[in-house]
Amino acid sequence: MKATRKLSIGKISVVPAYKVVSTAIERQIMQGIIKVGDVLPSETALAEQLGVNRSTVREGIRLLEQNGLVRRRGGKKLFASLPHYHETAAHVSRAMVLHEVTFQELWETIMALEPVAAEMAAERATAEEITALEDNLERTRYSLANSESLTELDIEFHYLIAKASHNRALLLAREPVSHLFYPAFYNVMSRLNAGERLFVAHDKILEGIRNHDPKMAKSWMEKHIVDFRRGYELANLDIHAQVDPSCLSSAAD
Repeated sequence: MKATRKLSIGKISVVPAYKVVSTAIERQIMQGIIKVGDVLPSETALAEQLGVNRSTVREGIRLLEQNGLVRRRGGKKLFASLPHYHETAAHVSRAMVLHEVTFQELWETIMALEPVAAEMAAERATAEEITALEDNLERTRYSLANSESLTELDIEFHYLIAKASHNRALLLAREPVSHLFYPAFYNVMSRLNAGERLFVAHDKILEGIRNHDPKMAKSWMEKHIVDFRRGYELANLDIHAQVDPSCLSSAAD
């Protein structure tokens, strides 16, 4: 007599109802059925339309708010929105930490993106964007002895250049890397007296952008990023070390 074989089918995975609600609304936003700026129905109306209770809708909406796809206007009305760069960056930054990305890898990525951003900015920057960079440089001049202010101004300078590239894909791509890369900049500036070198590099990059000289802007940005690596090593910091998770809290501040 043959022994009866015991079969193991496994458990059925059930998606929580609030995630189904979130996915349904997200799909309509991504497909353009609900457009950015459109006011969404009330939680009560959505609950009736989707056949769920109001608390389920509320949880689904909270998930969409966390992803920046939905916001509240006046504290009550819901409307579809564009996710801010820092919101999308935060998710990728966390993934990089979990994947144990090193500063060497971040530096290689910044080295690929920042010179291209400077090159594009030299070709496309508006007068208003150049003025914003000039204002940043002037504030940098008076902050050379303040490592914390200098770090904030450097982050702003690079963001303004990326913005002046008028390439949204580039801006989105560099943001999560910069969230992790630039907090380390403070460690370098607080250990080395490198403010003057930074100021000269920023001045030359801005000159290239102001004169619409892509080659100059790109070349000086490359020198600037290479110089950061030298400073990192001179400060006795291990560029091959994994990114410190505390960088995430620094980026969120």
